[in-house]
Amino acid sequence: MHAIAAVALAVFLVVTGIMHFLAPHYFRTLVPAWLPGDRLLVAVSGAAEIVVGALVLVPYSRSAGGWIAAALIACYLVSHADALRRARPDRPRPLERPTGAVARLAVNALYIGWAVAVAGSAA
Repeated sequence: MHAIAAVALAVFLVVTGIMHFLAPHYFRTLVPAWLPGDRLLVAVSGAAEIVVGALVLVPYSRSAGGWIAAALIACYLVSHADALRRARPDRPRPLERPTGAVARLAVNALYIGWAVAVAGSAA
């Protein structure tokens, strides 16, 4: 089961990283307006997800990859907290409403937990 969780996390990270390059506009909408260089941030974070996914995939580096994945995903909490700060009930997109913004934070907390669980089981 631990190997399945690790491989699933690796695939999730790699696919999400690739999507940063295939659908960059979507990911740029997640970058807070007060952060400069949204295009560069999206490209760097996408590349980082691919590299970290590869680390998680390889059993030898799985533990380190899991911890790095948790740290990387934790960095994204800034974006989701900013979305919660800006959320309004009348927004057209569900993820821009308060419940959607809270859901984004909760889901990312689960991703962090998943990465920590993979890191811990690989040790």
